[in-house]
Amino acid sequence: MTSTIYLLRHGQTEFNAERRLQGHCDSPLTALGEEQAQAMGAALRDELGDELRNGHDYAVLVSPLGRAQQTARLVCQQLGIPTQRIQTDQRLIEVSFGNWEKLNVLELHAEQPQLAKLDNWYFEAPNGEAYTDVVARIEHFLADPQLPNKMIIVAHGLLGRIFRGVYANMSAATMWSQDMPQDAFFKLRAGKIKRIECRLPA
Repeated sequence: MTSTIYLLRHGQTEFNAERRLQGHCDSPLTALGEEQAQAMGAALRDELGDELRNGHDYAVLVSPLGRAQQTARLVCQQLGIPTQRIQTDQRLIEVSFGNWEKLNVLELHAEQPQLAKLDNWYFEAPNGEAYTDVVARIEHFLADPQLPNKMIIVAHGLLGRIFRGVYANMSAATMWSQDMPQDAFFKLRAGKIKRIECRLPA
């Protein structure tokens, strides 16, 4: 794949702050989450620099969930990109956690301590999405010939972690060792991944 992708996670949400699993359910950004989204937009504006000034168009592809849409709007405001350019892509939705959605992670792990020993414990959720299905939709996205060459993607934590793993053909151990930041994002180009930090207001 020869495209340039900037892969962002949505800012902190109310459920993130409460350590609740979200998956396909949703909650709005907190005040910190809004600051994180604005900081990502500002850092991306600095990163793109002349590309933006010279009129290079980046497609903005976003998960259909509200927290990602809210983040994308704030990022676009920082970039000076009309929010009408935001395109929803179902393939970028977060992993479904089935019966575990809205549960507190700490309480879940206290009830089922064996989960904490598994890197991919998310996929133990009853009626949740299968790992192979998540990989399949990411692979379908990356192989899509209709995708533009320059993309800003606003998606989710676990989806983003697996997306980077599939993109760079990581081993399972390397993929699961990645973090899921909300104060940094990633540039994906030519099979390589660059982390870009964001500066939050003091």
